[in-house]
Amino acid sequence: MTKSFFRAALVLGLLSAIGPFAIDMYLPALPSIGQTLGASMGAVQASLMAFFISLGIGQIIYGPVSDMIGRKAPLYFGLLLFAAGSIGCALAPDIHTLVVLRFIQGLGACAGMVVPRAIVRDLHTGHDAARLMSLLMLVFSVSPILAPLAGSILIESFGWRSVFWAVTVAAAAGLLLVGFTLPETRPPEQRVDSSFGSALSAYGVLLRDRHFMGLVFIGAFGISSFFAYLANSSFVLIDHYGLTPRQYSIAFAVNAASFIGVSQFTGKLAARFGLVPIVKVAVTGYAAVMALLLVVNLAGIERLDVMIALLLVGYGFLGLVVPTTAVLALEEHGAIAGTASALMGTLQFVTGAVVMATVGVFADGTALPMVAGIAGCALLAYAMARGTLGGVRTAPAAAR
Repeated sequence: MTKSFFRAALVLGLLSAIGPFAIDMYLPALPSIGQTLGASMGAVQASLMAFFISLGIGQIIYGPVSDMIGRKAPLYFGLLLFAAGSIGCALAPDIHTLVVLRFIQGLGACAGMVVPRAIVRDLHTGHDAARLMSLLMLVFSVSPILAPLAGSILIESFGWRSVFWAVTVAAAAGLLLVGFTLPETRPPEQRVDSSFGSALSAYGVLLRDRHFMGLVFIGAFGISSFFAYLANSSFVLIDHYGLTPRQYSIAFAVNAASFIGVSQFTGKLAARFGLVPIVKVAVTGYAAVMALLLVVNLAGIERLDVMIALLLVGYGFLGLVVPTTAVLALEEHGAIAGTASALMGTLQFVTGAVVMATVGVFADGTALPMVAGIAGCALLAYAMARGTLGGVRTAPAAAR
């Protein structure tokens, strides 16, 4: 692999990580935010859900715009909006203001989620794309390993508002990366046929492409199981199991490390076995382990070490599912990569928000609602994989 390949993965991964960093640093603060602002657990979780909803909604705009005007301008705008929202969150006087500002912050963050995926498709296809996507995820995944720990240290030292000042600094670093290290991968001659009308037409093509939609929802349910863990794990592990914020961040990082580590085998496995067989095997293992976690919990075995061990294995399998389904979904849509990436991101984050809200309704402070949500998403991802990858590929010709 060339230096430029690694440089692209580093830059795109860091840009992709800025939004998740604002999630993962925030997780250890959820209980203390509720105490400081006098808010219930549901109200505090609403601030997290608002961020996820805006991440989903905003992508559907950024994607077509990046096809029309290039990749860099939307990144500049998104990072500036994210920085403004972060400053507002740091100064929020009450939970309602915080929820609104988290929504605005998410609208900025989603540029860093959708545009880098389109850039990967601009640069590569096939095994090279899978390899670049897995490297991007390696950098991107530094966030769930380091961010909760960094967040817990900041919270213990300076309070939860310091988290938002920290992500403001990260946004400023992102602006420098875009300005000085990222080339434009969507030249003017490729933008000629891109418009809002063509974007609407492209969304119609994509929504009718059952193969594309199936792959998107395999990834969507996979990611949503992690979102269910994100939204509930701090309450379960800190309030129910009695971990400190620092201990929680370490437990969270263990599962994230599994996801990251296994994802790095994607490129080599794809070159040897093909992307589709990897998805089939990985999603089966993922569903089986998460279903076992639910059975164990229902049997009354609520030991924290057992839960973390099974999540470690399950999210390891998920580390193969997410990058491969993303590459397969975008493979035949290079001409509208930004739009396809946007629709994929929107559907995945909206699905995640629905799952978080559903699990939140049943949240009772124990691990069972969270575990049931995780297992349910895993089984739905397995069902989607069986339906999507069991037959012969057929796609609308206009999508190619």
